[in-house]
Amino acid sequence: MFDLPAAWELPINVVFLMATGFIAFHGIRYRDADGNPDTVRLFFGCIAAMFFLRVLLVDVLGMNIF
Repeated sequence: MFDLPAAWELPINVVFLMATGFIAFHGIRYRDADGNPDTVRLFFGCIAAMFFLRVLLVDVLGMNIF
C-alpha cells in the first residue's frame, strides 16, 4: 500500500501491535461502576484482539495460517 523501505516494516508493526493490544486489553477488561461489561467496548476489544493476533502471527512471526 505504501512504498516504505523494508527497515520500517518491523517498527510500524510494533507500533500497531502496541495500539491494538492496548485497545483490546481496555475493551475486554472494562467494567462500569456496577461491575458490568459494556457490550460495545467488549465487541471492539475482541475485534482489536483479532487484528493484534493476525499481525503478530502473520506479519511479525511469519506464520502462514491459511
